[in-house]
Amino acid sequence: MRTWDADVAVVGLGAWGSSALWQLATRDVDAIGVEQFTPGHPWGSSHGGSRMFRVTCLEHPGLVPLARRSLELWHALGDASGEELFENRGGLLIGPESGRVVGGTLRASARHDIPVQRLTRDELAAHHPLHADLGPDDIGVWEPSAGILRPEAAVRAATARARDAGAQILTGTRVQEVRPVPDGVELVTASRTLRVRQAVLTVGSWLGAHLPHLALTTLRMPLTWFRPRTPDKRFGIDDLPVFMRELPGGEILWGNGSEGSHDVKLGLEVLGRTPRPLDPDTDDRATVQEDWSDLAAVLAIRLPGLEPAPAKVSVCMLTRTRDGQFVLGRPGGDPRLVLAGGCNAHGFKHATGIGEALADMVTGAPTRMPLDFTDPDRAALD
Repeated sequence: MRTWDADVAVVGLGAWGSSALWQLATRDVDAIGVEQFTPGHPWGSSHGGSRMFRVTCLEHPGLVPLARRSLELWHALGDASGEELFENRGGLLIGPESGRVVGGTLRASARHDIPVQRLTRDELAAHHPLHADLGPDDIGVWEPSAGILRPEAAVRAATARARDAGAQILTGTRVQEVRPVPDGVELVTASRTLRVRQAVLTVGSWLGAHLPHLALTTLRMPLTWFRPRTPDKRFGIDDLPVFMRELPGGEILWGNGSEGSHDVKLGLEVLGRTPRPLDPDTDDRATVQEDWSDLAAVLAIRLPGLEPAPAKVSVCMLTRTRDGQFVLGRPGGDPRLVLAGGCNAHGFKHATGIGEALADMVTGAPTRMPLDFTDPDRAALD
């Protein structure tokens, strides 16, 4: 009988998978990581140079403890790698107090005792004058604990630390089939079949192909970078810190000023309009004007002074669940499988905490915070 190739395999080494492998390897678990591309690649959901980090998570009350633990681990990973993966620059939330962004931020702050600074409309206009055409009810909330994460560097750092701790890593290797067998799992690739006692599936937008009953939807999310019409230092990150701004129609304008080699990064979440679906294997990722035209029209009014067309556009992916929450855990209580998916466009900031939680699930340790709202068997996924 063929022996096991490892006790645990982590399939997919994006943000969540690389963090899980790092956590498992540092616990001396015999682990192997399998990645169809290379760590830090631009074909999934963990690229684009920067990601917003905030503790005042408005998507679910249970995410604040996860964000706090994730921040501790981001610092730990940065220290271990000798890189600044998190830049604590603070973050700005703008909108009416009754709205989703500011209202949700203030509720999270009050419930979890997160220090924030409230800005009146006049204070907001005075301190952040690039944000034009403020609504009469708009206010600002400054979160000092917010900042920017470096996605590609973070993935590479976690993968490297996992390797240093003893994990095997296979790149350029796609798992074509996940086949549960007695006491373990077979992972079928083009060149070999790996046999492991447990498999952690962190394949992002490819998770639904392995487990269609989860009803995950993969969507296209353009990333866009703009330049000022004329040289203007105010469009740097010091004067245009990372932000989310709720507009009168419910749209969310988000982004941050230029920093390093990156231009001004901006995006628009249009409520009521479903982003275009995307098949991660077959769909064309070429960008078209439709990817940024709505955003450009908003910028001309709300953040004037930028070129009308972006300097750069790329395509990221998001995987959505029906209730907007992550999928983390063992499907049907299966002792051979742990799943992690459904980023819902707000999962990167939690990657290190999720990696730790996945390692806890694999080793049978209790997770540091309740994650029942991410149960893969919850009714919303039926």
